[in-house]
Amino acid sequence: MTKLAQWLCILALLGSAWAALALSPAGLQLPVPLRQALLPLPIYLLVAFGCFSLATVGFRLATFNDCQEAAAELQDHIAMARADLRQRGLRFHPQ
Repeated sequence: MTKLAQWLCILALLGSAWAALALSPAGLQLPVPLRQALLPLPIYLLVAFGCFSLATVGFRLATFNDCQEAAAELQDHIAMARADLRQRGLRFHPQ
């Protein structure tokens, strides 16, 4: 089973449990404060997931490691490509 199928199964299970509790007309009589907290729960969870995603991306971006060796190697490849293109007659404008 793929990861997507696992997540979809979990979401379907949680969604059906939420629908059974929050939208049941007379089967389960929940207290009013609990029902009022249960109805907007998917929206709260979606907002919390968005905040978590933004925080994760921000943290990973802030702690991103630079690789100096790879940058130097890339600059060497660019210099060799420019030299090869100059030999073939292409002119570069100064930056």
